Amino acid sequence: MESVRTGGTDQGAVSAVEVRNAVKTYGAGERAVTALNDVSLEIGDNEFFTLLGPSGCGKTTMLRLIAGFEELTRGEIRLYGEEIATLPPNKRPVNTVFQHYALFPHMSVADNIAFGLQRLGQAAPDVKRRVGEMLDLVQLSALADRRPTQLSGGQQQRVALARALAPHPKVLLLDEPLSALDLKLRQAMRLELKQLQEDTGITFIFVTHDQEEALTMSDRIAVMSAGLVQQIGSATEIYETPLNRFVADFIGDTNLIDVTVEDQSPDGKVTCRAEQGMVLTCDRVGEPSAGQAAHVSIRPEKLSLVPVGQGDAQIACRVERLVYLGTDTQYLVSIGNDLKISVRVQNAHRSSLSFGPGDEAALKLDVGAVRLLTD
Repeated sequence: MESVRTGGTDQGAVSAVEVRNAVKTYGAGERAVTALNDVSLEIGDNEFFTLLGPSGCGKTTMLRLIAGFEELTRGEIRLYGEEIATLPPNKRPVNTVFQHYALFPHMSVADNIAFGLQRLGQAAPDVKRRVGEMLDLVQLSALADRRPTQLSGGQQQRVALARALAPHPKVLLLDEPLSALDLKLRQAMRLELKQLQEDTGITFIFVTHDQEEALTMSDRIAVMSAGLVQQIGSATEIYETPLNRFVADFIGDTNLIDVTVEDQSPDGKVTCRAEQGMVLTCDRVGEPSAGQAAHVSIRPEKLSLVPVGQGDAQIACRVERLVYLGTDTQYLVSIGNDLKISVRVQNAHRSSLSFGPGDEAALKLDVGAVRLLTD
């Protein structure tokens, strides 16, 4: 297996957050539960960094440790080089935006934004100026006197963001802040949130289980599972070159096929064979050996259907069913008796030839479509 990349910041660049060998255990003895298991990562200055994974993977625990709401069992957390693991939450230059925005319902929008600044003892003229700047930033100046109950979900989220950004935190933590919004609004807010991060120049650490959110907004993504970081990289790296089966399966749709490694060529290519007799060639990952059991990942959009015998498509299949999805059509095809493969074809680029259930066809693979996974 390739080693998990936990860095990614430029050589010599300032790290906003460094987590070193972090362990978080709840309980003791036989009832102990390890939420984080020796996790290390670095988050760069002015980076939009996302912790992505299923429920219970440790991503929210990591966020709460950085915020100071939980204490490390073992390890270190540094903020711009300073150890902060022993600092209480109110002494850390970070702010958090929660899933439920926790706005004060009896206060106006402006007063909600001003609250934290007033608690810090800032002078009234400075508070007023900063509130005005924040209202302009989130485009809510016209709604300054409204109460949160008079706002839409998206507007309430903007108020929560403005309140969190007002005290100039060095790092902003976001715990699934889009999950309460409907799909259309979530999609719009993703773009606004990324633009807001770029405009402010503040490091954002975003927690989500939504792959599309992570791929859309992040400079880098840490995929987590069972208290471990499985892979860190850009959206392209995570999607196109997953390091293991979990990452390939969790990020987007993929076809995972059990194979046996047969041979390696001098140019780094590996030949694998599936039980159904299908032979696949892919780039070498790690040091696979002949006879080793492995998996390959093939994204549905990297496959296409062509007539039997056309070109170099050698994998015969039968169309089982198809689903029209508007932008594309998803085909489920069978190879042999039991292997099912998903194929997605963009409707804008479809040829005049179409396939229906029961039709014989052949699979054509894009160059680089097959990803070998030895773990």
